Amino acid sequence: KEMGIKSIDLLGPKEWATASKHGLTCAMAYASDVPLIKGFNDPALHDKLLKDYSENIPKAAEAGLNNVICFSGNTNGLTAAQGIENCARGLEPVLKIAARYKVTVTMELLNSRVDHHDYQCDHTAWGVQLCEKLGSDAFKLLYDIYHMQRNEGDIVANIDRCWEEIGYIQIGDNPGRNEPTTGEINFKNIFRHIHSKGYQGILGMEHGIARPGKEGELALIQAYRESDSFM
Repeated sequence: KEMGIKSIDLLGPKEWATASKHGLTCAMAYASDVPLIKGFNDPALHDKLLKDYSENIPKAAEAGLNNVICFSGNTNGLTAAQGIENCARGLEPVLKIAARYKVTVTMELLNSRVDHHDYQCDHTAWGVQLCEKLGSDAFKLLYDIYHMQRNEGDIVANIDRCWEEIGYIQIGDNPGRNEPTTGEINFKNIFRHIHSKGYQGILGMEHGIARPGKEGELALIQAYRESDSFM
């Protein structure tokens, strides 16, 4: 917290109170233990997912958390259209609960080229189609800059194309998936662009650290200061 960190991402329900005890929130929380290779595109999991989200969305709201993460799952032979149809069918009852508690269910965009082979929600266009199919303010996309640079690039233009559907943003440079300035992505320009669009949310540091120990931690802080010095 003394470093300016406000949140720890991807904590489960049993961990939320510990973060709160130390003055931290969880800007993107787990509401189910179903792994990301499985998800809402599999109708066989819809009952399990509905049970998990039905139980944990009210708990998230009570804990003051606004976002819970979800995943499409791997394609396992499904077409893009079938995946959207299955996800929509599974998400619709979940989103009714989320809307009631003013919690947003956010599906992560992951790259399928390197890290998550066969993952279905791997392009912004597919995610946007699912958002349009659902037509709910309780459903958004998690735009992970590292993953989308890996899978499709054109970061600024793609952010613009799906801006209304983006609910949360995570950071990681490429290659290496470490802090900004360690790879090819111009985070200063991206941060400037996100700021110009009025983004007020937390940016999730979804990456490793390039150098070990205290030296690496100080370098990470400096990298963020440099990338954030666009004003």
